Amino acid sequence: MSYANSRIPESAQQGIHENLAVRLRRHADFPFRKPFAPYNQTAFATAMRAWDGRVPLVLDAGCGVGHSTIALARAHPDAFVLGVDQSEDRLARRKPYPDALMPKNLLFVRADLVDFWRLLGDAGVRLWRHYVLYPNPWPKIGHLGRRWHAHPVFPALLALGGRLECRTNWRVYAEEFAFALNTLQNTQVTVETFCAQQPLTPFERKYRDSGQTLYRVIWNGEEDDDGTL
Repeated sequence: MSYANSRIPESAQQGIHENLAVRLRRHADFPFRKPFAPYNQTAFATAMRAWDGRVPLVLDAGCGVGHSTIALARAHPDAFVLGVDQSEDRLARRKPYPDALMPKNLLFVRADLVDFWRLLGDAGVRLWRHYVLYPNPWPKIGHLGRRWHAHPVFPALLALGGRLECRTNWRVYAEEFAFALNTLQNTQVTVETFCAQQPLTPFERKYRDSGQTLYRVIWNGEEDDDGTL
């Protein structure tokens, strides 16, 4: 099987979903109150013990096998990086780095982001960097509510502040993410195309090598001091 054969998500939806604006208003007016799962509370407590609370905090949300988490930790040695994913199997495949070569300023956490984001907010944590890299696009029209920007947890995600970056290979997802940010934060972020010279994730490398266009949306939730990765 050829490596660079990745396909762009196929969907009958070609633009921003007609129901997205209504969902965003509803989620802004009615905070998400789902009870926290005990295992997520335990994972959050472990993460907070590992972070000293003084250095900048980076969250790699949905980190998968953790290649992006490792890259971010290497790029920001003065920060602490949390790689969070709900799949224990994916987290276990964080190699090829042996433990001796792993950056010391990171922690992998198995947790559901729906709870983890809210637990961070309830604890008053503010992020320095926040990455949502190649989330499941859920491209079917009826899947809108499963996309992060249309989920009830999205306002809690935004409340964590910091420099938020979402990357995707589906243009519609990026357009919707930007629309959601602009609607809820009264800002004017736009969708960018970019070339991933140093891919952060295996998916990003495969999409790039398949000749696909990559999209990203960047929002500076707080004043920022430097560039990007």
